[in-house]
Amino acid sequence: MSAYLGMACIADELDKKILVVLRDGRNLVGTLRSFDQFANMMLDNTFERIVAGGKFCDIPLGVFLIRGENVILMGEMDAHKDLNQKVLTRVGPEEIFELQRTSPHTPNCGLPFDDLA
Repeated sequence: MSAYLGMACIADELDKKILVVLRDGRNLVGTLRSFDQFANMMLDNTFERIVAGGKFCDIPLGVFLIRGENVILMGEMDAHKDLNQKVLTRVGPEEIFELQRTSPHTPNCGLPFDDLA
């Protein structure tokens, strides 16, 4: 019975906007449309959220298939909080790529934890 507990939790997220953190450090946000017994997931209206130096950019990807073994973390996004957050500043792709290139390598965790203290 405990083998199915994880699947039940993923099923609760169907047709909701979720954030998925991958093993390679990427953050993907999209609507969970389908999953299987291996936790492979199909996201719709997907974008990659890139965060660097207190700024972020969303790169549209469309429909995206994620292999379950690459998922570190997933959870539902609160759309209202995401739109009204004040911690990060939205910038264009050119600026975020330049920030990534010039900044020391830090994990793409999505939040500047030093600012939260």
